[in-house]
Amino acid sequence: MILFSSKHEVAFLAAFLSLISVQIGAAIAKTIFPILGPESVALMRLGLSAVLLWIMFKPWKGLNRNVYWKDLVCYGVILSLMNLLIYKAFSYLPVGIAISIEVLGPLAVAIFMSRHKLDLIWGGLALIGLVLFPSDNIANNLSYIGMFYALGAAVCWGLYIIYGANVAKGGGNSVAIGMAIAALCASPFGIWNISGIFESSWILLLCFLVSLLSSTIPFLLDIFAMKTLSPKFFGILLSTSPIVSALAGWIILGEKLINHQLIGITIIMVSCMGCFFCSYKKSTTHLT
Repeated sequence: MILFSSKHEVAFLAAFLSLISVQIGAAIAKTIFPILGPESVALMRLGLSAVLLWIMFKPWKGLNRNVYWKDLVCYGVILSLMNLLIYKAFSYLPVGIAISIEVLGPLAVAIFMSRHKLDLIWGGLALIGLVLFPSDNIANNLSYIGMFYALGAAVCWGLYIIYGANVAKGGGNSVAIGMAIAALCASPFGIWNISGIFESSWILLLCFLVSLLSSTIPFLLDIFAMKTLSPKFFGILLSTSPIVSALAGWIILGEKLINHQLIGITIIMVSCMGCFFCSYKKSTTHLT
């Protein structure tokens, strides 16, 4: 049995397990694409997550007055688009590259909110990493269509952070309602092939597992970790998403990246880490 010396270590472990859970869920989701298609898998993830969150938080008992329906609807639409676009990107790109592009959304939000010229260096460094992905014609695993989808998901992730801050004020009830709205928005895109989930109990089990790993478990772990950890740690952990997703894609899907793609992922990871760390340092300096 492993004993932890402080609450910070347990919280850090929870946040790190949340990150691993999300990336493993993404890799497993991709294995179902040949059967259901990315849109239907995204719908199942959102739908099952909504059901689990409604059971846990019972949002019908009341909604926080600080949360407006306009924010909830925007949150749900953005969450739906983010899932649909990143899953479409997975169908064209290795998981590691798609996630590396998607994290540019939170990075852009951090840079714009910081408004420090120095942070533009981190943004420029991230663009260098992005350019490296298609820079070699040997890369047969890359698609410009997939990059377009991943960039769309990045925009949605950035908007998700902005609107999610308002929805988070309402706690689990608001998130559960937002997840249900997201599932409804994804229905027109994923409902056409949803019958495939009933062809095998194994497929249903995989969809349920994806929902748990990608949404429910990370949500609960993050709630626990946020009580102790500072935004700096969350930013730094978020920065490791590209390498964790690349490892998950390699282990679960057998996706192998070539050298310049690994360098691009590393550059994006370092730029995100540097931006979040410096932004947090500046904010604490202003407060003291």
